[in-house]
Amino acid sequence: MAISESGSTVLPLDDTDLRVLELLQRDASLSNQDLAAAAHTSPATCLRRVKRLVEAGVIERRVAILSAERLGPGLTALAEVTLDRQGAEHLAAFEARAVADTAVQQCYRVSPGPDFMLVLQVSDMAAYHALVQRLFTQDANVRNVKAFFSVHRAKFEPAIALPRGA
Repeated sequence: MAISESGSTVLPLDDTDLRVLELLQRDASLSNQDLAAAAHTSPATCLRRVKRLVEAGVIERRVAILSAERLGPGLTALAEVTLDRQGAEHLAAFEARAVADTAVQQCYRVSPGPDFMLVLQVSDMAAYHALVQRLFTQDANVRNVKAFFSVHRAKFEPAIALPRGA
């Protein structure tokens, strides 16, 4: 395994690994037999590859992506959050509270500009207001929140672009 510039361990991936990852990004429900056939490898090899990719953390988890539109009305907001104090302990404390909240789908520390960008999914404006109260208003270290509400989602693609050869 190689070490990246950020200090994290990078797993070397060959063309078979890349094919398996590409297929799983499109459909994680494939059986091992179907995955192996589509990746042009044996089922035993495919199973070993997937196990190695999971153990190395390349595959974090396998999930079903739900259609928010088909589950009923909802509200998606993107929120910029700026804190008064940016010490490591203050950033970590806010981040821990944010990621623990089920309405927070994604949480990023960003620079420059605000300290955090959050992707929020709530059922309606009342639920958003409740989120504001518990996550922003009650935290004395939150200086500013700027929220943007989605009126149309043109694209949502959770797949990561893989190196050529997949």
